[in-house]
Amino acid sequence: MPKTETATIRPDRVGHPSLLPSLPGLLREWLPCQRWFAGKGRPVTDLALLSVTELHPDCLHVLIRADHAELPAIRGPGQAPGHDCYQLLLGIGKSPSPRLSPAAVLGRVTEGPLTGLSVYDALQEPHWAALLLERLRTPGTTGALRFERDRRVTLPAGLAPRLLEAEQSNSSLVYGDTYILKLFRRVRPGINPDLEVPWALARQGCTRVPAPVAWFRTSSPWHATLGVLQPFLRGGVDGWTQALEALEDRRDFTAEAHEMGRATAEVHLALAAAFPVESRGVAESERLASGMVGRLRDALHAVPELLPYAPELRSAFTELAALDTPRPAQRIHGDLHLGQVLRAERQWHVIDFEGEPARPLPERRRTQCPVRDVAGMLRSFDYVAHARRPWRPDWALRCREAYCAGYAAEAGWDPREQPGLLRAYETDRAVYEVLYEARHRPDWLPVPMAAIARLAERPGSRRPIP
Repeated sequence: MPKTETATIRPDRVGHPSLLPSLPGLLREWLPCQRWFAGKGRPVTDLALLSVTELHPDCLHVLIRADHAELPAIRGPGQAPGHDCYQLLLGIGKSPSPRLSPAAVLGRVTEGPLTGLSVYDALQEPHWAALLLERLRTPGTTGALRFERDRRVTLPAGLAPRLLEAEQSNSSLVYGDTYILKLFRRVRPGINPDLEVPWALARQGCTRVPAPVAWFRTSSPWHATLGVLQPFLRGGVDGWTQALEALEDRRDFTAEAHEMGRATAEVHLALAAAFPVESRGVAESERLASGMVGRLRDALHAVPELLPYAPELRSAFTELAALDTPRPAQRIHGDLHLGQVLRAERQWHVIDFEGEPARPLPERRRTQCPVRDVAGMLRSFDYVAHARRPWRPDWALRCREAYCAGYAAEAGWDPREQPGLLRAYETDRAVYEVLYEARHRPDWLPVPMAAIARLAERPGSRRPIP
């Protein structure tokens, strides 16, 4: 296997913060071009090295804080705050391997202790990607990094790595089609739910979620989860792909949607057994409604198309605030949609428990109503039905009904029997989608706007669907 020509960096060259003068110019250009960079449209104004760990003389693990320029427009979903911490694995050599894509190369350093050397994204170099797996196979501490694993699982050596191209907010490496390592690009203090939740579900015997077999963390500048290794669901196809294929082939998808609902309920029941369940009443209803009203207000400022529907949308949140029946709150998925379920080994699996990456970790780990997950999946069926012309809202309706019926069959309660709660969560999700599409994918804006029109309808209303 050809390797990048190495540079044999001296220990004094990787000192912190002495390394920083070598990187800012390259990172200012390279970071905003990455799919996982959260500050889209905002230039990097400042960089600070938070942690540097030498995994090899020519491979550095780096945590770097990037400060972003604030935009005058309102902050939207998924947009980073004024600064963010990113995890990088940087390879350093006299010249990068010719097999690396141009996008993987940050460039040649012109100042500082690395002058004259090339820097590149080491995750795209198989030699360094394999090094990560080897560190997970042999737990221990390297600088601020701690590698750990489930000792009941035997991790084989020599599994060939490949970097997945489809990731957005993170990066994933598949090893020999046996394991998958997710590296969290944006790092927040605390344990990441994508480690915490699957580990707890595995202890409950839940087979719907792949169990973590290894992970690594950092203790500097604070304690945080950096990556999780799990079994790779070989041959797995995500729910979005399968649903879209069924729609295009004019095939019924209700049996799959029903089973997906059962899988969701099964995971919710396991979560209720693994974590504390709380009882929430009118005070929580008011708090939830207040947050939803605030998000609607922000969206109205940013997307004028929402203005005609504002009174009816607010009414959904007013009805939520008035709910006074106690209901359970528990750990949930937090960002459930068709892309977060995989069909493999003849059953649906639920993946990616990280939650919405733009939200603070304490918020993502908070107990919530399971209806939020249900609403997220219902919106996802709606997206599939509007992904191709002509739109097929009837297809989405059948899938929605089947999904809820499957959920009810497993959970023992039907989300459709709580229409006020379900409407509020679905409305809140649709408002989120409108703001996201307006900022990132304007061509998709009619999809959530169609849902907005439907959710805002009252008896006798003749407002046309966009």
